[in-house]
Amino acid sequence: MEPNQAKLAVEESSCGGGRGPAVRTICVFCGSRPGNRPSFSAAALDLGKQLVERQLDLVYGGGSGGLMGLVSKTVHDGGRHVLGVIPSALLPQEVSGETFGEVKVVRDMHERKWDWLNVDGYYNSLLSLFDKGVEEGFIDAAARTSSSSPTPPPSCSPS
Repeated sequence: MEPNQAKLAVEESSCGGGRGPAVRTICVFCGSRPGNRPSFSAAALDLGKQLVERQLDLVYGGGSGGLMGLVSKTVHDGGRHVLGVIPSALLPQEVSGETFGEVKVVRDMHERKWDWLNVDGYYNSLLSLFDKGVEEGFIDAAARTSSSSPTPPPSCSPS
């Protein structure tokens, strides 16, 4: 991935062609590790700089290392608000130094809004993205298993 591929496709003035509210915060999904190629880190730094230039705040996975750490530090150092949301079980693995901005520790991945139902394989492509993150060295394999599709609660099971 070249740094210019990390460019945001967000209109600076507003979303929805001027009809909706202005975009003020972007949620970024990226690796808690740097990956296997220097171009990934370069793209993460470029993304952080673009967020600052566009005066956008950041919500991310809460880790202090890897691409998450690069993006969050860049955005925070640029004077923008940074909110990391991390499950308590991932704290020892993902936070290994200084964090930037506000970090909210939640009970688990479900509370982190990963509580989905994979009806008819709807989220299989997202799960494949996580698998690719492990393959490319962005995500630890142990962390990948914590984001697998949950069993539906009894109230959602077919009768």
